[in-house]
Amino acid sequence: MDKKLVDAIADLREAEALKLVKEMLAGGSDPAAILEECREATVIVGERFQEGKYFLPDLVYVGEIMTQISSEVKPYLRTSGADGKKGGKVLIGTVKGDIHDIGKNIVTFMLEVNGFDVLDIGVDVPPETFVEHIKSFKPQVVGLSGLLTVAHTTMKETVAAIKEAGLRDEVKIMVGGGSVDEHIRAFAGADAYGPDAVAAVTIAKQWTGVK
Repeated sequence: MDKKLVDAIADLREAEALKLVKEMLAGGSDPAAILEECREATVIVGERFQEGKYFLPDLVYVGEIMTQISSEVKPYLRTSGADGKKGGKVLIGTVKGDIHDIGKNIVTFMLEVNGFDVLDIGVDVPPETFVEHIKSFKPQVVGLSGLLTVAHTTMKETVAAIKEAGLRDEVKIMVGGGSVDEHIRAFAGADAYGPDAVAAVTIAKQWTGVK
């Protein structure tokens, strides 16, 4: 398989990328292989972002491309059994008081294409809702997302609620978002800070042993 899709996504050529995905699916290509090309493309995008060649709007744009590709590929995954490769479980949501979800969606997609079973519980999620889903979904990793500074306190409250529920030792917690850094990670009492989607996947792999 050539790397036309990788190049189209990495170069942010949305229409070409979607056209290629549809053609590949119609031609019987393995949906898992398509997602692997998506993963390769996002690695390139992440590298270009770290090198200062791409900026936040570019990450947002590639996130939109990935969302569309994910919608095309997921129905084929359900029938191909490709999602049987899933390993670790990740619960992710944007904390209460914040409704931004583009960054969360990018991380969710990246985790899924890297083999994780991800439960995205949306935006403006109260601490008690995180606790409820930890009890039912039983993830190894919890991701708290937030773009606004108001999310910092809510992240801290969410970690505290997880601890009060007696679940803190059962999950690793990572935080991320536009205004989040290592200082906020320490303030919230989380285990790690992921500056971007690539870092979030790396952290989750380290914690769960997923390769």
